[in-house]
Amino acid sequence: MSKITEDRVLGGRVRLLQPARGYRAGLDAALLAAACDAKPGQRVIEAGCGVGAALLAAAARRPDARFVGVERDPEALALTRENIALNGFADRVEAVAGDVGQRFSALKLAPFDAAMANPPFFDDPDRLRGPAPEKEGAWLADDGLSAWVQFLLKAVREGGTITVIHRADRLGDLLGLLAPKAGGVQIRPIQPFADVPAKRVLVRAVKTGKAPLRLLPALVLHDRQDTGEHGGKHSAEAEAILRGETGLPWL
Repeated sequence: MSKITEDRVLGGRVRLLQPARGYRAGLDAALLAAACDAKPGQRVIEAGCGVGAALLAAAARRPDARFVGVERDPEALALTRENIALNGFADRVEAVAGDVGQRFSALKLAPFDAAMANPPFFDDPDRLRGPAPEKEGAWLADDGLSAWVQFLLKAVREGGTITVIHRADRLGDLLGLLAPKAGGVQIRPIQPFADVPAKRVLVRAVKTGKAPLRLLPALVLHDRQDTGEHGGKHSAEAEAILRGETGLPWL
């Protein structure tokens, strides 16, 4: 493993050990954690938790809920466990070895109240220029988006929630995979600027839910007048979310 850095996220509330090179936790993990709306006493599972960035930020936001992260890469899993201890969360957060490409039942865990994930954005390696080897697992889904959705659906009880952040152009695929067994879908677009199409979407669905689909107001990450053309300073709403001062609520 490359050199390890210690970073702080969620306004400094969470300490995070992660590799200096390769895939590093960023905005997607922060937004996924902000969208976790677990109630006190509920159990949450994150599929593909990496080094635990979203897992630990969600746990910091929801101090009365319990969390389990699932990770197949042994080095990332080891760092997740270190990060759990580093933040003093060992009494209600754990990380276990597991592969989304296998059945949820292989973990021998009871179904959860909620599941969340930031699946790899690409199924086909020909769709992008090859990432560095240390990033490949985070960018390329060996078993496709379908395997991730099926894992999440199996991981939650009836009435449980599934929350996913993904590329906006995969929204149709994601909804199609959720549709047979989940409803009550809510979609929140994530736009770089107010006048630019969304590049990410947060999607929340309820297993066996029947409520109609709802399209929520978009989160705009940057104010054009403050950032120029290529990003920079976050909008006030985005900054408050990243600092943990507010979340991304669902209806």
